Amino acid sequence: MKRINMAVRFVLYTAAACLTPAVAFAHPNPGPHTGLALGFMHPLTGTDHVLAMVAVGILAATLGGRALWALPLTFLAVMVVGCGLGINGVGLPLVQTVIALSVVVMGLAVASPRKSPLAAATIMAATFALYHGHAHGTELTPTISTVPFVFGFTVATATLHSIGIGLGFAVRRCNPVCVRYAWSVPGLAMAMFGLGLLARIV
Repeated sequence: MKRINMAVRFVLYTAAACLTPAVAFAHPNPGPHTGLALGFMHPLTGTDHVLAMVAVGILAATLGGRALWALPLTFLAVMVVGCGLGINGVGLPLVQTVIALSVVVMGLAVASPRKSPLAAATIMAATFALYHGHAHGTELTPTISTVPFVFGFTVATATLHSIGIGLGFAVRRCNPVCVRYAWSVPGLAMAMFGLGLLARIV
């Protein structure tokens, strides 16, 4: 029952996020972008990033096996590459749109009772990681002070992945029917939140 409650809390968190549009996006932040602590806190202030990162962890735990390390590590590595592109002024199209879309797609992937192929899940994670990282990078200038900030938001992202993996493993301890459908409601709630973000952009 405790494991089911964790999934319910995830739904409630998503619903609460829908009622707080001011913190929906992690990236358009005019404040300072230096230091380890600020870097760690930066992605935690945007619901879009939090939901997508936790979803990566949930999906990794659901798939199991090599996905446990392949999805989070791929996301982290490509996110740093995307950050580098953003710092150096290399543009990507429709950044905020793709970030909102990542919440929709990751939510649907979590909600689906069918497991995605590892290759497809990895490509999906890498694509969205590039855009999430790019959005962070466009806020930074290429100075030595940005290194602790980048390290901080990378650690925060890894922490969110770990939370998702923990939630995924907690639900996996339930009976097979529960495991198959436990994430349907939270995943769909996440996808609906992502659609709300898309509606605000277009």
